Amino acid sequence: MEMSRTTSRFSFASNCGLFPVKCGNLRRYARGGGDLVGNSVTLRASGGSRRVESLVSNASARGGDEVETVVIERPGLAPFQVLAGSPAPLGATASDGGVNFAIYSSGATAAALCLFTLSDLTANRVTEEVVLDPLINRTGNVWHVFLQGELDDMVYGYKFDGKLSPQEGHYFDYSRILLDPYAKAVISRGEYGVLGPGGECWPQMAGMIPVSNEEFDWEGDLPLQYPQKDLIIYEMHVRGFTKHDSSETDSPGTYISAIKKLDHLKELGINCIELMPCHEFNELEYFSYNSVLGENKLNFWGYSTVNYFSPMIRYSSAGLANCGRDAINEFKTLIREAHKRGIEVLLDVVFNHTAEGNENGPMISFRGIDNSTYYMLAPKGEFYNYSGCGNTFNCNHPVVRQFIVDCLRYWVTEMHVDGFRFDLASIMTRSCSLWDPVNVYGNPIEGDMVTTGTPVGGPPLIEMISNDPILCKVKLIAEAWDAGGLYQVGSFPHSGIWSEWNGQYRDIVRQFIKGTDGFAGAFAQCLCGSPNLYQDGGRKPWHSINFICAHDGFTLADMVTYNNKYNLSNGEDNRDGENHNLSWNCGEEGEFASITVRRLRKRQMRNFFLCLMVSQGVPMIYMGDEYGHTKGGNNNTYCHDNYFNYFRWDRKEESSSDFYRFCRLMTKFRHECESLGLDEFPTAERLQWHGHQPKTPDWSETSRFVAFTMSDSLEGEIYVAFNTSHLPVTVTLPERSGYRWEPLVDTSKPVPYDFLSDDVPDRATAIKLYSHFLDANLYPMLSYSSVILILQPDA
Repeated sequence: MEMSRTTSRFSFASNCGLFPVKCGNLRRYARGGGDLVGNSVTLRASGGSRRVESLVSNASARGGDEVETVVIERPGLAPFQVLAGSPAPLGATASDGGVNFAIYSSGATAAALCLFTLSDLTANRVTEEVVLDPLINRTGNVWHVFLQGELDDMVYGYKFDGKLSPQEGHYFDYSRILLDPYAKAVISRGEYGVLGPGGECWPQMAGMIPVSNEEFDWEGDLPLQYPQKDLIIYEMHVRGFTKHDSSETDSPGTYISAIKKLDHLKELGINCIELMPCHEFNELEYFSYNSVLGENKLNFWGYSTVNYFSPMIRYSSAGLANCGRDAINEFKTLIREAHKRGIEVLLDVVFNHTAEGNENGPMISFRGIDNSTYYMLAPKGEFYNYSGCGNTFNCNHPVVRQFIVDCLRYWVTEMHVDGFRFDLASIMTRSCSLWDPVNVYGNPIEGDMVTTGTPVGGPPLIEMISNDPILCKVKLIAEAWDAGGLYQVGSFPHSGIWSEWNGQYRDIVRQFIKGTDGFAGAFAQCLCGSPNLYQDGGRKPWHSINFICAHDGFTLADMVTYNNKYNLSNGEDNRDGENHNLSWNCGEEGEFASITVRRLRKRQMRNFFLCLMVSQGVPMIYMGDEYGHTKGGNNNTYCHDNYFNYFRWDRKEESSSDFYRFCRLMTKFRHECESLGLDEFPTAERLQWHGHQPKTPDWSETSRFVAFTMSDSLEGEIYVAFNTSHLPVTVTLPERSGYRWEPLVDTSKPVPYDFLSDDVPDRATAIKLYSHFLDANLYPMLSYSSVILILQPDA
């Protein structure tokens, strides 16, 4: 090791054992007690081994002896120098000549940067350990160091020493090597579902060290910036989308293979996909043998984040190649190719908890770096569990909220994503640990303290995101509830830009369509974009994300097939999953049913989808519902890497002339009607309600009929009606002088007459069959059916 002349001190240590390091008591090498000064260490490869020399100090000038030379035998690596570094930006940042490392830890008394070659990482062996001097390598609560030289094909982690006192919220342990929260790629296991060395589910993880010349060809990609009112969202799981053999793609289950199937989404009419968690997570988190299915239990959904800056490495075909950089580029390619097809991409992000769980969980990153900062803690160090997953991210702590904003900005600016859906977003409105005026506002104010976890008005994180000059222009969607009972649908702090997963829409529509009394009026509100929830708060219809099914719960097909959940295959004795699904099996339980029941189920599926497409607000479709995907009545398939969660491309082809056709035509119809995606809530100037007779809606408790007409600048006027009674009805249509009503959609009709598109054989004949009704301004509706009629000039 050579010491070159500089202006600052350094400390250096290796894991070879030739000179020991003890945090807080760094060994000095000057015999006479003088300090080892200088600001750099040069590491050189020589003759196939590493020589480390300590040569120059000012010890003699202080009366000390020369510094002794230490030689360490290590495999030859490229030389680099250790410099003081900068406290900003956080993370590993490449610049000309080297890489700056910076990490926040307020409670640590000592820290070290650990470097690995990939082979040493696999062997759980640190290649080089750089001990950080608290006088030189720490500014405030940020530890930093600059390594000048070549670091290609190396990865890094940190060690921190300090108080180990869980009851006080501290988990410092110098024996643990921790992942940088700002790491841009996580290197550990490279193949999905495959155990690490020695059968480890949690092998050592490390961060990718960036290089300054890394470029990606975006080919001129720019944000699509669709108005949110025009979106049709598709909730998609990257692995599940193409993992089934019927996808017939190379590298199934990856970002690259998903690109091959984007044309399906374009054909379906989708212009926005919402990717289920793609941040790095450990699918082996729940790894155990499932005796029911005879396979291992995995964390398939991914709602258990390990690192928020890194895309899921094992969703890439490249795996660990190029230290994770190729995986990053695969994710970018997916975004770029989606944009080429006119499809925006949103990320489902999980800032409410992490994979570290409660006090019995693994120590991966946040807990060992600064537990009391990153997690919401009770007075005796216990983890608050508003997430239901063991811990709660301390979102409104000043450091944590800056971390979240930095992360979101990264995905927008560097990865080109178009927005985010925030899982259990209500947690982001809860007060942080140590919540008090000094921590939050920087100065004391009079008044009572706010208890940890209490919902606060104007939560700092939400305000920070909402007013960020970059993030305020992307889509921001809140799942406005959490596992601690905080339900904010209609009341989530929004700043005029946040929309919400509208869980009330889901529940009301399910009950009305299956024929439950007492929901006609509430159903009408849903059709209008839920003004009862959003109008008084100053929001618009498009602030409501309407959905009937999502990843959590029954699929659309299962919702009309099962009254009860069937989750035994999860290995939890059917105790998990929602018990109140608001489903109806149409008279017989399970897939094997009579022809009459199966026909009714298809009709109900069309009713639900039609409702979704004619409602104001933003419709969201769950992956596979467009062809009738079934999970066999399992409403909580979080742990299944199998056919439960795989898109069945063979089934989609079978359904191409049936339900998939209906869905494709309905999305096309929505895009063609300007009145079905309004900027404002509809008023009486455009919308009229009807009952069995025109202009006489029935809002009584026993009403199971809702109809409306809507003027449309493109289609002229449309008539939409829902009969959810078990009895048929003949409705009288509104009279329009010089015009007649022409049927377009009738969910009670067999394919292809359920949607009378222009290519339907004998379309004119099919319409004529109803001419005697239409001439009398009438239309017959079967039980459990819905219709759309279009106003046409009278011939």
